[in-house]
Amino acid sequence: MNDFDVVRVDPAPDRLVYTFGGHEPLVSVAPGTVIELTTEDCYGGRVRGIHDLPSRVCDFPKLNPVTGPIHVAGARPGDLLAVHFIDIRPRRDWAVSSTFPHFGALTTTHSTAMLHPPLEEVVWKYDVDVDRGVVRYHARRSDLTVELPLDPMHGTVGVAPAADEVVMSITPGAHGGNMDTPELRVGTTVYLPVNVAGGMLAIGDGHCRQGEGEVCGTAVEAAMQTTIVVDVVRGAAPAWPRIQSDDFIISTGSVRPLEDAFRVSQHDLIGWTAELLDLDPLDALQLVSQAGLAPAGNVVDTNYTMIAKLPTSILGAKRPYDGVHQRLCDVGRRYLAQR
Repeated sequence: MNDFDVVRVDPAPDRLVYTFGGHEPLVSVAPGTVIELTTEDCYGGRVRGIHDLPSRVCDFPKLNPVTGPIHVAGARPGDLLAVHFIDIRPRRDWAVSSTFPHFGALTTTHSTAMLHPPLEEVVWKYDVDVDRGVVRYHARRSDLTVELPLDPMHGTVGVAPAADEVVMSITPGAHGGNMDTPELRVGTTVYLPVNVAGGMLAIGDGHCRQGEGEVCGTAVEAAMQTTIVVDVVRGAAPAWPRIQSDDFIISTGSVRPLEDAFRVSQHDLIGWTAELLDLDPLDALQLVSQAGLAPAGNVVDTNYTMIAKLPTSILGAKRPYDGVHQRLCDVGRRYLAQR
């Protein structure tokens, strides 16, 4: 007998949404519910081979669809919504990536104007082998093939913003959104601020894997079958999304320019560390400066995302938010055991 409910969310293509905020919920669930959901890739499933150029087959600006929103009963503004990833599994035996004109870290864009032409629009198709745990890269202009480890994650996870704001799903911010960090993988818990009643959680943009920074502008993009469990912590809303794994506590910052995204994530991690260890802010600054890591999430989206990480081994017996991550991990283990 399980002490958790299981709800399935499998929206038709016309029920996918492209913003955080502005939508009625697909479903309402109680805290502690396990949710089995499907997501579509960032192209809406329309790029299926190397000849399907996104500019020709996609319906701009309808890119980066998300599944949701999901209303979590009892979640109130000021609370923290904890979302734990139990399983993320590709739904197809292929995935795609591409370069876009005017999009990416190494090309002229609308806000970084250059006289040289934009990058060429090219599509790469990857073979996905879930059983072997690999994705297979094929170079477009040579015979090189490389097998890379399958490392599924979601680029886009977020809640409705405050004050009835509506934000495109491609934009990351304090509400979460398109943070595009590989940290959002199986076994992690993301902590999001509740800004409206029910939080209004939405998830999408599955990646079979992604390098830090998402330099070309896209990852190995895939439709996913994902299982999560949600919970609410009263009055604990973080200023910016936070993430916890067994090995790290992680703060995020999503703004432009990149150095300010770095500052936001570091500032949040230093404050979190000071709170957990009862440290003076300068002592926490010193500790994070010597033990922290700072990978890039994305350097391509409308806002850039930086990550600040501190090993959980430094925390000793301290458990953020009264151990909600560990409790949700336990639910995940029990769910997988009976599946």
